[in-house]
Amino acid sequence: MTETNGAAARKLKTVIVGAGMAGILAAIKLKQRGEDFVVLEKAAKIGGTWRENRYPGLTCDVPAHAYTYTFEPYAEWLAYYATGAEIQAYFEMVTDKYGIRPHIRFNTEVTALTWDEAAHQWTVSVANGETLVADAVVAASGVLHHPKMPDIPGLDSFAGTKVHSAQWNENTPIDGKRVGLIGNGSTGIQIVTAINKRVEKLVHFQRSPQWVMPVPYFAYSDEDRAAFRADPKLIDAIRFSDEYLGNVRRFTDAITDIDGPEIKMIEDLCRDYFEASIRDPELKEKLRPNYRAACKRLIYSWCYYEEVQHPAVYVETGKIERIEPNGVRMADGTFHELDTLILATGFHADRFIRPASVTGEGGQTLDAAWATRPTAYYAVAVPGFPNFFMLNGPTGPVGNFSLIDIAEHQWGYIEQLMDVLRRGNAAAVRPTAEAHAGYEERRIAAAKKTIFGSGCQSWYLDATGVPASWPWSYDAFVEAMKTPKLEDYRITA
Repeated sequence: MTETNGAAARKLKTVIVGAGMAGILAAIKLKQRGEDFVVLEKAAKIGGTWRENRYPGLTCDVPAHAYTYTFEPYAEWLAYYATGAEIQAYFEMVTDKYGIRPHIRFNTEVTALTWDEAAHQWTVSVANGETLVADAVVAASGVLHHPKMPDIPGLDSFAGTKVHSAQWNENTPIDGKRVGLIGNGSTGIQIVTAINKRVEKLVHFQRSPQWVMPVPYFAYSDEDRAAFRADPKLIDAIRFSDEYLGNVRRFTDAITDIDGPEIKMIEDLCRDYFEASIRDPELKEKLRPNYRAACKRLIYSWCYYEEVQHPAVYVETGKIERIEPNGVRMADGTFHELDTLILATGFHADRFIRPASVTGEGGQTLDAAWATRPTAYYAVAVPGFPNFFMLNGPTGPVGNFSLIDIAEHQWGYIEQLMDVLRRGNAAAVRPTAEAHAGYEERRIAAAKKTIFGSGCQSWYLDATGVPASWPWSYDAFVEAMKTPKLEDYRITA
């Protein structure tokens, strides 16, 4: 539905919420257009999840050369998979190279966004009481940034050092200590591989075991990096290779066709690796998953099975009854005495821009719109919230691939919606409720049939148990992001 009249082209005033990977991307693209924009960042530095997470062993499970902006290849990676510190340094470098830092207001937390229907603008409120006005808002606040604490009786009574993996303190006592680790997603498993030789004892409390996909790992030499600097096509040969993009396509095919050859290949690889790697029969049964590979986010590791068999590591699969001042009491009465307790218990993945309140047309709130589940039309826009665009928003693709790539495709889509506003004949654009409802109906039906919906518990599931993700192929996502269907949007002057 389109309600417009002729007007002169204009520049938009845009507020970007968040200075992580996606916010930096949006800022670079807007700066290159000469737009008026500001980035509001709640913390004192850029980086998002790579700023927040500093735990031992932190490594991205996307090959380093694929985890860069397409317009800014990087020759300096030390190995095939990059550490968190390296990735943070990359984003710091990019922020400065493209002149984005002067556009960022640090220590500026957005508390509320309110749509002014008369002015066709957003009023953006920040924690210090100030307000800003914007024609458009880009929510680049990320997914994994609100730490989730486990609901275990007595947690606050622990007298030793207790730390969530996303709030890591470099002075956390590890060396020669009795350490407990709760959680065995990618974070927990990476921490095991990093500290198992430093501790006196490491008790890894495991709610459910994980499937592990074996992956290659190797360092890049000085000669390799010199070659990458001299010829960026060598980098492109890695990040655009069939080995990487082909694997992405095969992985999304596996997710969406749970009886097809691609998922069988994944399951066979994981099962064969598991069977060949664990020597102790008792430990093998502790680590044997009872669900299909890729139902939870796959663990990519080249060393976990070896490291978890270190004599200092004990995998505890029993039920935790409570935390006591000196350790962890199990339901069977077993007590694990600990000096340090690490909580690798993940994040509230349904928060997105919240707890900031967002109020759109007619006084409706994002909390109300998301009462059942967070959702957005093609993961980008929400009915009733004009000129409000999301990068890596709800129902976007998730999996073992680069979210930079996903954000870049989404930005191409968002730019075209912003162009509708820039042309000067429209003041507001948002998807229609009917288009969004149709998208959600199709998405939910397809999501239930993906491997994520095959019977395990994971952070991919929403509160109703439906996978909260894009349920079609990678190529289908790329195609959908090429051109918005403007007939599915309400555009008003």
